[in-house]
Amino acid sequence: MLGGSEGVAVGCDRAFRRGPGRGDTRPLRQVKTERVVDTGMSVEHAPLEELGHELGEQIARTPEYERFEEAREAVQRDEEVQERIGEFERIREEFMQARQTGDATQADLHRVQNAQEELHSMPVMREFLDAQEALTETLETINQAISEPLAVDFGGEAGGCCQD
Repeated sequence: MLGGSEGVAVGCDRAFRRGPGRGDTRPLRQVKTERVVDTGMSVEHAPLEELGHELGEQIARTPEYERFEEAREAVQRDEEVQERIGEFERIREEFMQARQTGDATQADLHRVQNAQEELHSMPVMREFLDAQEALTETLETINQAISEPLAVDFGGEAGGCCQD
């Protein structure tokens, strides 16, 4: 039996499934309009919000983001990949249910891992995962550049209530 501490790392999820009830994960692109939206930002912070929008627009024009978008769309268009995603999700869901009831075995875990490896070895999916990793690295670099002058580790200190 597998305890609750074992996990299954997954590199894809329902975000790539097409059809009714499936969410489209494409980021929303900013469109300049005449409409005024109250974002809760004070007048003093409006320039910061504008800088945030500009940064988002600049990120959307990076080669890493463009590669990610192209790879994501290729995954969504590829029928074989879509079938494998569905198969992987089914196997993963069966494993999660078995784990919750205490009936999961090591063989069940290996089945999930094998399905994931098969999915990730498909060229279209491999390109997506590589593009996702490259974009993540770029975003982490940008986050560090923003956080550095603030001298706050937002991942560590800002969220904690009791720091030593």
